[in-house]
Amino acid sequence: MERLSDQLVQEFIALRRDIHQHPELAFEEHRTSALVAERLAAWGYDVTTGLGGTGVVGQLRRGGSARTLGLRADMDALPVEEATGADWTSCHQGVMHACGHDGHTAMLLAAARHLAESGRFDGTLNLIFQPAEEGGGGALKMMEDGLFERFPCDAIFAMHNMPGYAQGQLVFRSGPTMASSDYATVTLHGVGGHGAMPHRAVDPLVAAASIVMALQTIVSRNVDPMQPAVVTVGALHAGAANNVIPASARLELSVRALDPQVRRDMELRIRELVRLQAESYGVRAELDWRSGYAVLVNDAEQTARALAVAQAHFPPEQVVAQGAMVPGSEDFAFMLERVPGSYLFIGNGAGQEPGACMVHNPAYDFNDHNIGTGAAYWTALVQALLSTPFPHP
Repeated sequence: MERLSDQLVQEFIALRRDIHQHPELAFEEHRTSALVAERLAAWGYDVTTGLGGTGVVGQLRRGGSARTLGLRADMDALPVEEATGADWTSCHQGVMHACGHDGHTAMLLAAARHLAESGRFDGTLNLIFQPAEEGGGGALKMMEDGLFERFPCDAIFAMHNMPGYAQGQLVFRSGPTMASSDYATVTLHGVGGHGAMPHRAVDPLVAAASIVMALQTIVSRNVDPMQPAVVTVGALHAGAANNVIPASARLELSVRALDPQVRRDMELRIRELVRLQAESYGVRAELDWRSGYAVLVNDAEQTARALAVAQAHFPPEQVVAQGAMVPGSEDFAFMLERVPGSYLFIGNGAGQEPGACMVHNPAYDFNDHNIGTGAAYWTALVQALLSTPFPHP
């Protein structure tokens, strides 16, 4: 197993902390994008910028093989006020790398340098640095700009840190791995009135309360118990005074599934339930459905290849062959709909270990010990998959 030198690892830990100090939100990753492009160009990669707005692709060719491989890292931060107290705390108020994309970028850059200087492979390596994973759909934007037409990939892989697993543990899963994410706004139109004379009004708030409770039956009564799914009402807005019946009410829903058919069935059931519940209370319902990220499904063959590389280079206790499904969402799912590949996790810390704080928390920070581990895995994967033939999609 090729390990990066301690000096090189320390260089990319410093780079990760620099990116962490200067977080940028979706499609605003100008500094990060420029840093990535500059480094890749200095190491001999052919660099393309501007895909999906601020996306970057670095391409490195070795030998004469027609094989191609893609590795992807995300770059954007979150609108969260940091509370880590670290020396490298964000210098932008209300913005922080609360999901570890700074670490994902640093891991892939570390591998990029090592591969450029001493990598042994035969084929074309495409390193994809993506903007706007956090709800912005940056993967789709890069694809709309011709990502895979301009940089064809026989297979594609991505890696995300995961608190709850021991630091450096590599976690794989074949098949459905991360949930779809859809959103809906339900607006109920009634007739406002005096709280003391409800018979002169049509109360949308009562209908809203009934709909909230009825929605909870979808997962428990309409979805196969063996299929994970979530319906969350995250907001209910109605009224401003205790003696006034409002004329309208609004609910905000988050809907997740780990099976494409369950996803479709849940949308139909939610639409039907909202309409009928509203009618039963005499109010009119409007439903604005917004499709989000797809179910992330890892290709069985490519996951097996990625797992085999880990098993060949890391001790058994550091490799999980079939981890649990994750109800969070990830727009790498759209890339996997176009190109076979796999999305794996690297443990950020468990129990009392540093890095065990969950992502999207103001106290979260990426575990810097993963810079060397993640880069070493990427290096091994590239050299393994671009040294033995694997089929075109």
